[in-house]
Amino acid sequence: MTTSKDNSRRSFLKRTIAIAPIATLSTSATALLASGDDHRALSAPPPNQPTEDHYHPGYFTAEEWAFVNAACDRLIPEDHVGPGAVQLGVPQYIDRQMQTPYGDASRWYMEGPFLQGAPEFGYQSKLTPKQQYRLGIRAINAHCRKNFGGKTFAELPPAQQTDFLKRMEAGEIKDDFKLKTFFSDFLLKNVMEGYFCDPMHGGNKGMAAWKMIGYPGVRADYLEWAVESGPYPYGAVSMYGKRV
Repeated sequence: MTTSKDNSRRSFLKRTIAIAPIATLSTSATALLASGDDHRALSAPPPNQPTEDHYHPGYFTAEEWAFVNAACDRLIPEDHVGPGAVQLGVPQYIDRQMQTPYGDASRWYMEGPFLQGAPEFGYQSKLTPKQQYRLGIRAINAHCRKNFGGKTFAELPPAQQTDFLKRMEAGEIKDDFKLKTFFSDFLLKNVMEGYFCDPMHGGNKGMAAWKMIGYPGVRADYLEWAVESGPYPYGAVSMYGKRV
């Protein structure tokens, strides 16, 4: 059942993407554009197949994959406003990102020392995104098994999963691993990226998230419509030129 909090969460997502369309690029894609390299094949499925109905993860284990799907479903569930993260292929997006330079942090400065500091000082950890997911999911499932009768996160009822994610975001789950950092800097961020990304990266299947918020995609010119009060009248266009 969709609650007012669920609607508030989706409204926040819609406002965020409306004022920051750069989020349609994945984290790794942004770095690639800045470097001038073209490694789209590392994360991009074939032009006419942005997601796969029977996808087999290339990085995550079966237990990790179950967590990713369950977490995506709780963070952006399907409701009357729009499709959920799982329906749009967000788990596939995250798995593909683990197999790009982003997953290995190969374009990040990863030498020590690693100190606690303000956010403007950048990422402070020796762990790559791949390692954050592997160790983070392991810590989450270990906590769940210890406190919820041997069940993993994916085996918990949806309401209990949502409560766990809220507690993790608030820093209430005490563990040697920094689960709050994993949630805010990786899991939540990557879910939002995958929901609104160009379909070439594996998420936003059928450009459904763009259609939901009225985003035109990568059309060459829509400046004259920026000052119009009505909705943009044409469908979205992906980076591969596919239209809806």
